[in-house]
Amino acid sequence: MSATGRRDDEAVQRYAEQFANVLVDSGWMRMPARAFATILGSETGRMTAAELSEQLQASPAAISGAVRYLLQLRLASREREPGSRRDIYVVQDDFWYESMMRRDHQLVRWEEIIVQMMENAGKGSESQRRLRATLGFLEFIQEEVEGISERWIKRKAEIDAEGNG
Repeated sequence: MSATGRRDDEAVQRYAEQFANVLVDSGWMRMPARAFATILGSETGRMTAAELSEQLQASPAAISGAVRYLLQLRLASREREPGSRRDIYVVQDDFWYESMMRRDHQLVRWEEIIVQMMENAGKGSESQRRLRATLGFLEFIQEEVEGISERWIKRKAEIDAEGNG
């Protein structure tokens, strides 16, 4: 927070750009990363495509592609104000949790396919050994995610309580 305790929009946007760069370094596409970080850092967590275009100095087409990508990954949702024809893109408070829990469901699908590969890889083969290790890792992650989910729900309640205090 700024020295005055007030929001410093310029600093927030600067750090949002830095966060976007970190996301790009971890494999995100640049414009979706910038749009995501900008919405995340916005005062309301809600922005129109026009607001994003203006703030990011990006074309409407670039913003359209970026928000479409965020919607597909469910990192943002689309809402509309009653009586308005403009879409508003929203980053929900619990988007990280929701994103991780969706990935948890993907792990189950991965496990099912790995089991099929393993069963057909040839008993005792190097391929089967690698697949068995992969399956073991995925099963381990599944078990850990369950505990993480329970701990997060408790921690989120603490964070919410801190924000109200």
